[in-house]
Amino acid sequence: MKEELSPEKYISSIEKIIGILWVILLLVVVLLGSVFIDFDKIRQHFLVAKKIESENPKASIQNDYWAPPDSTTINLLPDAELIKYGRQLIANTSHFLGPKGTVAKSTNGMNCQNCHLDAGTKIFGNNYSAVASTYPKFRGRSGTYESIEKRVNDCFERSLNGQALKHDSKEMKAIVSYIKWVGSNVKKGEPPKGSGLVKITLLDRPASPENGKVLYADKCSTCHGKDGQGVLKPSGDGYTYPPLWGENSYNWGAGLYRLSTFAGYIKANMPLGATIDAPQLTDEECWDLAAYINSLPRPK
Repeated sequence: MKEELSPEKYISSIEKIIGILWVILLLVVVLLGSVFIDFDKIRQHFLVAKKIESENPKASIQNDYWAPPDSTTINLLPDAELIKYGRQLIANTSHFLGPKGTVAKSTNGMNCQNCHLDAGTKIFGNNYSAVASTYPKFRGRSGTYESIEKRVNDCFERSLNGQALKHDSKEMKAIVSYIKWVGSNVKKGEPPKGSGLVKITLLDRPASPENGKVLYADKCSTCHGKDGQGVLKPSGDGYTYPPLWGENSYNWGAGLYRLSTFAGYIKANMPLGATIDAPQLTDEECWDLAAYINSLPRPK
């Protein structure tokens, strides 16, 4: 007579079968993985990445620099249209407020982003990252506490050699809204890494306009012209490359007319394509180039 299995033995047998099936399944996964996944290639990519990081330490700290907020989030904000208009005013100032402006004719034809690169978002490109977090603030130049609006109008009157905007105008409100949005991810009172301009090494000699003239012809004239008058857009309502001197350039009151400021600006941004991690000029060349450009005629 056949012996019947007890419930305990039956359950034990089922558990053994399940265990064997799991082992078989695991072996199948491993075998398939070895066919479809190139583990050696993954390892090689990892080793290459580590090699690049060791040879270029700056690449590993890139994330330490400030980055602007994601522009796709603008539409989620109640003042989205004002912020977007502000960005347009910064990027295409001349279209709205230049000699052929659609809103007013009150500036020299340059755009705010000719000095504040990438609409004020480039690392060490005179960006707006620290504005919202540090204004209003005391400025030694004026000897007073200044608002964002006052600072914006300084640029309009000096860098754009034009007329100040009314504080309650749509254009001023839009520009301020955009600037505040750019710095909305920065803690109050703490300028982030990558804000402002690079401070370069001081020279042990006077900056040389003569050396700068040679550098300008070699490094800058392709974009800004041999005569420094820039390149107008085909539409004539702004510059593809701005004038660096002459009646349509920034005046004596502009920030870039200060030699140290301009030299730092050049270091991380010029010629076109230069960055803080990949500058194209030495510190000495930046000083000499700034000295040459600022030695030439411009509005007072």
